[in-house]
Amino acid sequence: MRAAFAVQEQAPTGPTPGPGGPQGGAPAGPGMLWQLFPFVIIFALFWFIMIRPQRRQEKERRAMLDALKENDHVLTSGGLFGIVARIKDNEVYLKVDEKSDVRLRVARSAIVSVEKVSGGGSKSEKAEAAESSKK
Repeated sequence: MRAAFAVQEQAPTGPTPGPGGPQGGAPAGPGMLWQLFPFVIIFALFWFIMIRPQRRQEKERRAMLDALKENDHVLTSGGLFGIVARIKDNEVYLKVDEKSDVRLRVARSAIVSVEKVSGGGSKSEKAEAAESSKK
């Protein structure tokens, strides 16, 4: 024989207590702050390890590109070494070979580093350059 049981759900008759107690609302106290504390620490670490150095590096790169001038020896992102012949807005014209006067037009953002600042160098370096050109 089978017995069938009917389950009846009863509707609550009064106000049900919420998570904050019988009055309802959010719990008060330091529990909420202690739950957020690890997230704040993780964000602070992320900021000091990742974001801040990247911003500083980008600022230095922008300053390097703004200080770019003619006769600077530069390296492009494609691995080309050249001498800046002319700068025009976001374009840089590089002399790649002085003897055959080969010039390339590259984007200013393609410049990775300035290898040698124009007009710089000691007297011995200039003398060595003049001596090597005589040979």
